[in-house]
Amino acid sequence: MDDTTADVAEKLPDNSKKKSFASDVLTLAGGTTFAQILTILSAPVLTRLYGPEDFGIWALYISITSIISVIACMRYEYSIMLPESDEDAVNLLGLSFLAVLFVSGLTFPAIWYLKEPIVTLLNSQQIGDYLWLVPPFIFVNGAFLALNNWNTRTKLFKRLSLSRVFSSVSATTTQIGLGFTERIGAGGLIAGSLAGQSISTFVLGGQIWRDDRKLIMKSLSWKKVYEGFKKYRKFSLIDTWAALMNSVSWQLPAFLLSAFFTPAVVGFYSLGFRLLQLPMSFIGGSISQVFFQRASRAYSEGTLSILVENVFRMLVIIGMFPILILTIVGGDVFTVIFGKAWAEAGVYAQILSLWAFIWFISSPLTTIYVIVEKPHFGFHYNFFNLITRLLSLIIGGLLGSARTALMLFSISGILVYGYLCLKMMSYSGVKASRALQIIFSNFIIFVPAGVILVALKTAGINQILLVIFSGLITGIYYLYILKTDTQIKKIIRDFRTD
Repeated sequence: MDDTTADVAEKLPDNSKKKSFASDVLTLAGGTTFAQILTILSAPVLTRLYGPEDFGIWALYISITSIISVIACMRYEYSIMLPESDEDAVNLLGLSFLAVLFVSGLTFPAIWYLKEPIVTLLNSQQIGDYLWLVPPFIFVNGAFLALNNWNTRTKLFKRLSLSRVFSSVSATTTQIGLGFTERIGAGGLIAGSLAGQSISTFVLGGQIWRDDRKLIMKSLSWKKVYEGFKKYRKFSLIDTWAALMNSVSWQLPAFLLSAFFTPAVVGFYSLGFRLLQLPMSFIGGSISQVFFQRASRAYSEGTLSILVENVFRMLVIIGMFPILILTIVGGDVFTVIFGKAWAEAGVYAQILSLWAFIWFISSPLTTIYVIVEKPHFGFHYNFFNLITRLLSLIIGGLLGSARTALMLFSISGILVYGYLCLKMMSYSGVKASRALQIIFSNFIIFVPAGVILVALKTAGINQILLVIFSGLITGIYYLYILKTDTQIKKIIRDFRTD
């Protein structure tokens, strides 16, 4: 066992009241519900203030910043979770901030010299007007990543929930307010994102400084920071490239759709994918936030397979039914809510929906390869994922069809993420047959609702009525699960008694 991963299997410090996994997840998810609802409710307003091309430019900006942000801390932010000592973790937090300053500082000259090649490559002159806003976004986002991992270590998830609420409110109000300004275009959406991320970082940082200031001031040492840099540098180097490839692969659709087609097509994709991903990342992100800490402990205690199977089953129960509903009525949902001008975004959402489900059930489990000391798996997997996505989108682009490009992208994603999911289950000791059994049993529950929706759609029922009926069926499903599923009932009971 090398120094990089040796600490992963050790028990992590528990500086707060012991709570169940479900309690921590629900605390984090419940606290961000308001933020997610506000984002969803604002979408119909934003689509009437900004056009598809504005959304496309915004998507390109977010894609550029997302790629750089993922390595803003040079992956040292993940090392904050590993040491037994809080004092050592504080110095890794300091190391992460130094990495953020270094990376965001390098971004300024890079953007200055590469502005014209970026504009040419992305086939969008407008994106050049906003590239100067990339470095400040990298800085605040990188700082947030470091603070977020410290917050996960201390298990004070309510602080993170509050910061997310502030982020959503500030981003949404800024975007809507600027949307009423004539000729501001994509700048309003970009300014809102920067404002939201900045306020979220300052809110979380302010709470951490208030609560942990004495520990931070007492523990910080240049010597300890340097020791942390040396101890985790191998993991940082390996995982930085893996994370960079993963981030690039996520942003490829925006870049290649812009290169082969128009910013409007990117805008349709951006809205469809954003609203498809939002509820999925809302739940999955909250589970991931807690899972890494709990899985590290479960691995050392020999109970990782039990934890992973329970989490996987919960993800399938939550995600499968609504995604399959959207696969049938996605185009109708977007037409009714956002208007006929955004119907194509609904079609894109339908194409991507099954891939989004496979991503949803596998993404929270990806830290398993770190926990079981398989760091090279992440590099090899992300390389393969990047290549398959690149080929899929290029083939679709050369064929001249955005729908074909996204269909190939979705199919490759289903296969790659399906493999990832089964591999993580295998690493944790859960049989593939058990995972497939969980998926099949939940699919059977969907079949009656799916048959009814297909029949109604074939009969040409009014779109508004179809969307309302779909919402009612989904609501009935979740009520049924809450009443009958013993695991969900236990989660709620544990949360109430914690």
